[in-house]
Amino acid sequence: MVYSLIAVDLVTAPATPSNTARSGGIVYPIIDSLAHTYGSDPRDGTARKMGAFLVFEEFHGDIITSGLFMTAMAPNLVAVALAKALHVNIPWMTWFIAGLVPAIISLICVPWIIYKMYPPEIKETPNAKEWADSELDKMGKFSLPEKMMAGVFVFALIMWMISSFIGMEASLVAFMAVSLLLLTGVLSIQDILKETGAWNTLLWFSVLIFMATELNTLGVIPWLSLTIKNAVAGVSWIWVLLILVLVYFYSHYLFASGTAHVTAMYSALLGVAISSGAPAVMAAITLGFVGAIFNSTTHFASGPATVLFGSGYVKQSDWWRMNFILGLFYLVVWIGIGALWMKVIGLW
Repeated sequence: MVYSLIAVDLVTAPATPSNTARSGGIVYPIIDSLAHTYGSDPRDGTARKMGAFLVFEEFHGDIITSGLFMTAMAPNLVAVALAKALHVNIPWMTWFIAGLVPAIISLICVPWIIYKMYPPEIKETPNAKEWADSELDKMGKFSLPEKMMAGVFVFALIMWMISSFIGMEASLVAFMAVSLLLLTGVLSIQDILKETGAWNTLLWFSVLIFMATELNTLGVIPWLSLTIKNAVAGVSWIWVLLILVLVYFYSHYLFASGTAHVTAMYSALLGVAISSGAPAVMAAITLGFVGAIFNSTTHFASGPATVLFGSGYVKQSDWWRMNFILGLFYLVVWIGIGALWMKVIGLW
């Protein structure tokens, strides 16, 4: 079940430049429906039956697909643009090939690791197909509102896929979809007002983004970047890059947006790496990968984190504890094994 859900994210990732849209708009509704089907609901203390496991698995599946494809999330595109400003060009296929081995290892291992750390209470689903067929028969044919909902969903999915090519924000697509649902009567204003989890996420996430932006505006982040540059002067580029990766990764605890973090620090860190003698393309892609995997830090680390954590299925203590462990795994696989793989394909 988990590998199937992650496959949905994987298939849509190359053409959906918003990881929040994929995880929150496409996969999470499926997860929520599955969880409720198996009697798992955070409101009555049954989150661990199924929902918590599925939510956390999808969160990490989204992290992996975001690292694999350059066009899978906005921070990647920002990193590519910032690298180009430093005269480092990263082709789409080069990014993809560089991330292929780390992504395959992660896609195979991470679901299993999470299953061992955070298993669902329901581990067997006997006669699932027969049961699903009988439930579909009870539901009957599609009603007109359901057909409209499906049409709006397809519209939103297509618009998310082409948004990066036509210069449209993913959030605008979401507002367009909601507007269509209101105009067609599929949803009412009262239905939207009842989505307290979404409003809660919107309010506190905006505050966190403001705070992270102010750290950059007030000079904290530029000061940190300059301090790093002075501290690693004269050190071998391999050690410099490793130090930059660790600083870049763990400094994400100060940020509530991947785009804000990449915008604030990527150029400075890449400049330090190149000036120390690191191969430009290899360093640029390595730091680009960090922009995906550092989402495995906090419950406010990215859009998908806030949406999926905001669903209430996973406790904050569990989120931080397991993410810390998986963060170490990602560093070993994406930076360690990833660097060896980039050596094999000739990037350094």
